[in-house]
Amino acid sequence: MSTNKEEILKNICYTDLVYGRINKKLNINFPKEQIEKFVLKILKETDEKFIFRKGKNYYVVNSEKNITLTINSNTFRIITADKIKK
Repeated sequence: MSTNKEEILKNICYTDLVYGRINKKLNINFPKEQIEKFVLKILKETDEKFIFRKGKNYYVVNSEKNITLTINSNTFRIITADKIKK
């Protein structure tokens, strides 16, 4: 299945719960606006070949930042962000 990075960037959205989840999982303490900028930066910097769809989610794997973003492929809602285990 093809991945349209521009479509993800245009439609990405957040829930109130995801801000706390991202802060907790990445061990950071960013306000909502900073989390949104951070997520957009990761999306923009990640080459499209590292964005793939599996089931109902997109996975954005950014090795430089050591982060994987999980995004719902239907709603484009960010679900979580995880550190890549080495």
